[in-house]
Amino acid sequence: MAISLPVLVYEKSALAPYISQQTIEYHYGKHHNAYVTNTNKLIEGTDLADQDLETIIKKTSEDASKSSIFNNAAQVWNHSFYWSCMKPGGGGPPSGIIAERITADFGSYEKFVEQFKDAGMTQFGSGWAWLILRDNHLELMKTSNADTPVAHGLKPLLTADVWEHAYYLDYQNRRADYLGSFLEHLVNWDFVNSLIS
Repeated sequence: MAISLPVLVYEKSALAPYISQQTIEYHYGKHHNAYVTNTNKLIEGTDLADQDLETIIKKTSEDASKSSIFNNAAQVWNHSFYWSCMKPGGGGPPSGIIAERITADFGSYEKFVEQFKDAGMTQFGSGWAWLILRDNHLELMKTSNADTPVAHGLKPLLTADVWEHAYYLDYQNRRADYLGSFLEHLVNWDFVNSLIS
């Protein structure tokens, strides 16, 4: 099956002013689309050509000879997940089961915010900050470059992209401000709840 670029469920301007239309045009329209194109070219004619993204990621994550396939396929998955983690008018404290779980596992929403921002800020270079489910407990995780919890058998619930292309047009080097905007104004807690309930 061909890997495809998912359709955004909001307009490219819908996350402004926190993420501009220009950023989404570059990030989604060029970076994400390039990962899709590259993945399809790399798997063409191989035994991975008819596999879904998660299978491709799992089959290539430990094989250095297939690092190009892994890097592109994982970036397709990570980005598709990232777009779902946001919505216009999102962010702020959650409700529902995720709110209860955050309080239980982090002590409070405020402590979660502090630790999530720290994960994003301390990820050296390009990568991702994640909220994951491990052994039925919420944890924070950070990954470098294209790495993803999927490759480690873990369940992602939320991610913030901390590659510079995710925020540099809007925030320049102010990664902390981008992460603050992500948490305060963009997180799609309905999506997160749909994964945990």
